[in-house]
Amino acid sequence: MGKQTSLKRNDVISASEIGQYMYCSIAWHLQRHGHEPISPMLEVGKKAHIDLGQTIDNIQDELGSSRRFAIIGYLFLILAIIIIIYGVII
Repeated sequence: MGKQTSLKRNDVISASEIGQYMYCSIAWHLQRHGHEPISPMLEVGKKAHIDLGQTIDNIQDELGSSRRFAIIGYLFLILAIIIIIYGVII
C-alpha cells in the first residue's frame, strides 16, 4: 500500500479563495500567509453577511411552519368533504 499523507490547510484551496485570487492575487497571497486586511467596509460586509444568514434562517423556519399549516388545512378540507359526502348519503 502507498504512504498516506494528510492535507494541511495550505494544501487546500476553497472556492471562495479562487474568487479572491482572481480579484487580487496579491491580497490572496498576503491573506493566505496570515496578513488579514484592515478595512472598515470589511466589518460592514461581515455584519451584512451575518444579518443575511439570520434572515435566511428565519425564512426557512417560517417556511417549515407554513408547510405544517398547509398540511393541517388539507386534512381539515378532506374531513369537511367526508362529512359533506356522509351527510348526503344519509
